[in-house]
Amino acid sequence: MAQTPAPKTAAVAPKTAAPVKTAVAAKTGPVAVVKPATPGVAKPAAGARPAVARPTVVKPKPVAVVLTTDDEKTIYALGLSIYRSLTSFDLSAAEIELVKRALTDASLKQPAVELSEWGPKLQGLSTARQSRAAEKEKVASAAYLAKAGTELGGLKTDSGLIYKEVSAGSGESPKASDTVKVHYRGTLIDGTEFDSSYKRNEPAQFPLGNVIPCWTEGVQKMKVGGKAKLVCPSALAYGDSGRPSIPGGATLLFDIELLEIVAAK
Repeated sequence: MAQTPAPKTAAVAPKTAAPVKTAVAAKTGPVAVVKPATPGVAKPAAGARPAVARPTVVKPKPVAVVLTTDDEKTIYALGLSIYRSLTSFDLSAAEIELVKRALTDASLKQPAVELSEWGPKLQGLSTARQSRAAEKEKVASAAYLAKAGTELGGLKTDSGLIYKEVSAGSGESPKASDTVKVHYRGTLIDGTEFDSSYKRNEPAQFPLGNVIPCWTEGVQKMKVGGKAKLVCPSALAYGDSGRPSIPGGATLLFDIELLEIVAAK
């Protein structure tokens, strides 16, 4: 999500677009020598398969990076930007390591494959991975929506929007043709925050007809001075395409405070 929910090019606005398990088989057969049992240790039955202790996999902790100069911080930001550009590929940890290897090989001018041959395949891979990730997200979202419809105690509209009034306003309700000023916070169903005008300490202002359908419908139910929670299925938000900080197929949650109808038509 970009930075504000205003124009169709902004944050809340536009509609646009395993680890391998190693099986260890213990050999069986007649027991040639039976050692006396060690006191306090149970002796396995003859012919029983001995227990094999599975190794404990410890995930390495990220190494803290000390960024001192402006150049270091900017180059680090370059890495963040590259990663964001790769989100549509839904890469696994092993695949991210391949990307790191490719960067190193490219810097040494020793690529393992020809970019001219394999580069054109990137768009197809991105499309396939994006669809795969969106389907997984929609499965998780469906379970969340089923619970939210009953647990929130809000209104579920014909479009699928779930609207819950948090505190009633006393002013007018906007129309789709109005421009409104709001404060808002947007999160994914796992609680990840992807945008917040509160954090920017600056309300967002936009034509209500130029935002995602969930907002156009939901904010019209509010009155100036009121607060509400919107639960937006992906079909009323960014669909299967998502945004850099929003997965395709994601259900979005918004806490909205309607501050003002700036211009009414």
